[in-house]
Amino acid sequence: MPIYAYQCGSCGHELEALQKMADAPLTECPACNQPALSKQVTAAAFRLSGAGWYETDFKNGSKKNVASTDAAPSPACGTGACPACQP
Repeated sequence: MPIYAYQCGSCGHELEALQKMADAPLTECPACNQPALSKQVTAAAFRLSGAGWYETDFKNGSKKNVASTDAAPSPACGTGACPACQP
């Protein structure tokens, strides 16, 4: 079950609630008892990136290594902000 973050528009109280996705959003603030709670947008607690279990597991034979290490590097963006632009 996901954890949702809420903030009260009336008193500013913040809370987190463990709810099913099908549950109705909370509306009443436990601090001031006003119907002013709103869901907050939050970042995920993890990120899947790179060649990991989700890419390499459950593969057979030559499909085992899907992420190639000899692939050509991506072109530099020219801003100097990304690793590809660094000398």
